Amino acid sequence: MFSGEAEIQARRKTLAVLQDEVRRVLDASRELVQLYGALQKSDTAGLQGSVERVRKAEEDTEQLRRMLTRELAEIGTMMINREDFLRTAYNVEEMSGYIAGVAFKLSQIKYSSVKKAGIGDDLRDLIDMAVESVQRLNEVVRALAINPIHAIDLSNSVQKLERQVDDKYRTLTSKIMSEIDSFKELLLLRDIVQGIEDLVDNCLSATDSITILALGL
Repeated sequence: MFSGEAEIQARRKTLAVLQDEVRRVLDASRELVQLYGALQKSDTAGLQGSVERVRKAEEDTEQLRRMLTRELAEIGTMMINREDFLRTAYNVEEMSGYIAGVAFKLSQIKYSSVKKAGIGDDLRDLIDMAVESVQRLNEVVRALAINPIHAIDLSNSVQKLERQVDDKYRTLTSKIMSEIDSFKELLLLRDIVQGIEDLVDNCLSATDSITILALGL
């Protein structure tokens, strides 16, 4: 059996691993901004470098999720909200997968097609909003270890931003369908905006799980 102090220490350790996992996903999401800049400049080396860094962040995220799983297994049933921790960790890991998919597809398109369709600014805005969503998730997780009530308050901003992303996603999808002539480019761009939207949806799901965690701390 764990003593009360041992349980507190175990929870802190689990939170630290979750924080590291979210931080690596945030690093990966920020790389999308760099990748898009490289795409605009037709910087092949920059594109490849960003894709590789995103892939490394995805691998790190998976390792951290496995570490968190092991920690929870060792803690056992003493931590009553361990399933919420695990659910959050898997949501975050999924986010890294969406980022990797978006990064790869961005590296495969031609910016000339994006520019010709007049969606360059909209796509950049959508990427920026996704990064902001992950940044806010990071703030929520950090607050969870210090002030759970503050974490709950911060989670509301993620929900508001998710609604804005939904609106931008619909607008951009409509433009892509009407302005892109190349079927290949259309599929790639549609998958990119869908991947970003899915990323933000998972960000919101992770935030909801953290809210449940905050109620139990």
